[in-house]
Amino acid sequence: MNYYILSYKLADNYLKDRGQYRAEHLGMAKEATEKGELVLGGAMDDPADEAILIFRGDDDKTAKAFAENDPYLKNGLIKKWEVRKWNAVIGSRIEN
Repeated sequence: MNYYILSYKLADNYLKDRGQYRAEHLGMAKEATEKGELVLGGAMDDPADEAILIFRGDDDKTAKAFAENDPYLKNGLIKKWEVRKWNAVIGSRIEN
């Protein structure tokens, strides 16, 4: 099992406009968490210009699919996104 980090660069209007899409976005995140795919996720603070979601899986397809279907991306709240494999070495939930 591998870890993949989905990173978002947030649009300037992210905080102002996210409300109308937040329930759908959080619903997707909750579903991914319940399936064991999403481990952690959240936005950076001060400034709120980035967000990071950590996925667990055999490959990066789940993280990429999440981004591609995220209402935040579909509605212009994400300027840029990428998925990268993360070689986690230590932590209480690392299972290799």
